[in-house]
Amino acid sequence: MLVRDPGCTVLLRVGGVSMQGAGIGDGDLLVVDCGLEPRPGQVVVARLGDGFTVKRLVRWRGGLALAAAHPAYPLLPLPADGDHQLLGVARCVIRRC
Repeated sequence: MLVRDPGCTVLLRVGGVSMQGAGIGDGDLLVVDCGLEPRPGQVVVARLGDGFTVKRLVRWRGGLALAAAHPAYPLLPLPADGDHQLLGVARCVIRRC
């Protein structure tokens, strides 16, 4: 029920509180579908330089950006020529008990 395509699905343990306002907390598991094309409004996993992040993909100034669901975290614009990659779409959250 949680996995649409096993060959394109990964489980990712979340670290941090930047998506707390979206119901994704520190230590939760995300079911991530890497076979889906990320669209604005969806929670995505992205590679930024040498790191990874989970944020909501949003339209911003004619392009795209990554937005946290916590007010303490800034918007992360995604320049067309930047060192980033959208890796997958979060499909489900499994809460840490």
